[in-house]
Amino acid sequence: MTRIRMFATDLDGTLLRSDRTISERTAQAMESARLAGIEVVWATARARHSVHTLASSCGFRGKAVCANGAVILDLADGTPKIVDTVSIETSLAATAMEQIRTLVPGVVFANVGPTQFFAEPEYAALCDFTDHHRHVHEMVLADTLPLEIEPMVKIVARHPDVSSSDLYRTAAAAGITGVELTHSGAPYMEMAASGVSKASALAQLCAAEGIDPSEVAAAGDAVNDLPMLMWAGTALAPSNALPEILELADRVLASNDDDGVASYLEELASSNHG
Repeated sequence: MTRIRMFATDLDGTLLRSDRTISERTAQAMESARLAGIEVVWATARARHSVHTLASSCGFRGKAVCANGAVILDLADGTPKIVDTVSIETSLAATAMEQIRTLVPGVVFANVGPTQFFAEPEYAALCDFTDHHRHVHEMVLADTLPLEIEPMVKIVARHPDVSSSDLYRTAAAAGITGVELTHSGAPYMEMAASGVSKASALAQLCAAEGIDPSEVAAAGDAVNDLPMLMWAGTALAPSNALPEILELADRVLASNDDDGVASYLEELASSNHG
């Protein structure tokens, strides 16, 4: 059996409980895995600020793949250091947004940078704290998008009357060009640079560390986890995952509220020590 050297995990719906906290058992399991020689990497749609807050809450000091693969952070010293970013070219972003506006009239957008979040006023009007938490401290209103104030790592889109999952399905079926479309279960559709995913960022980390994909186990619950789960040698899903995720998983864990990831990490750590 191939030894697992890296464990990559989604956050919302997977590592986090439904109240968006990391249980003490999970925090201890991550540390036990680290001490057993397993690198734990967070892989999330969330932005830097949000990841830093969560890491501080549980003492996590590893690496994090943010914005669905567009940003890689190193939290080793307790402060999030940006290791790499992959941005969307402004012209490609503008074209994709125009295509989607034509496809679904009434759609509104926000542009996400490594540290900043710019939203159309109509987008901001649809937000509340429960989905804003994934981005940054402050949302800056901007009548004209996209902006070139800093590299744009992600575009988010939503509609007052069309669900984010339906918006994603419609855009994906239409073959929107120049960006990578995905959906994390949040109230918005997400776009990164073409070819960017949690898998592409993890592959970069593994290449730098001499880790083969067969030595990686990954856990996730949503559409944006598909590339990572298909790339990793071992695909895991909590029992609360989407049906299509459960279908491709090599193993189904207990739900996020029942510390399924912690249970798996405890098992891994024990076998490595053994």
